[in-house]
Amino acid sequence: MPCHLHPSSALYGLGYTPEYVVYHELLLTTKEYMQCVTAVEPQWLAELGPMFFSVKESDTSLLEHKKKQKEEKTAMEEEMEKLRKEQEEAKRESKEREREKRTKQQQQVSMPGLRQGSSTYLRPPKKLGL
Repeated sequence: MPCHLHPSSALYGLGYTPEYVVYHELLLTTKEYMQCVTAVEPQWLAELGPMFFSVKESDTSLLEHKKKQKEEKTAMEEEMEKLRKEQEEAKRESKEREREKRTKQQQQVSMPGLRQGSSTYLRPPKKLGL
């Protein structure tokens, strides 16, 4: 829907029309005029209202854009694969440590008079006296 700057607006006398503007009022006559207008940068709109606005790079061609997206996708897939392998390796090491711990516990022989964790027998104290 085409809109025009109202002649009383400060931006009207600039000699050019800004690409992006924010207005407060619409005046409907034979034409639609915007009043209380201010010029804004497109990055501001994308930053403050990302759910409504996005900035497209117009200086890149469609092929370059697709190539860039493909490169980003492959980089992301490689990163995910690397992370998955690291997680598998950590899981494998954890299982191996748990297995070694269990086998070590199973190999220990329980002997009377032998303290847990030591290799010497407990000797009964020598009786002194008669």
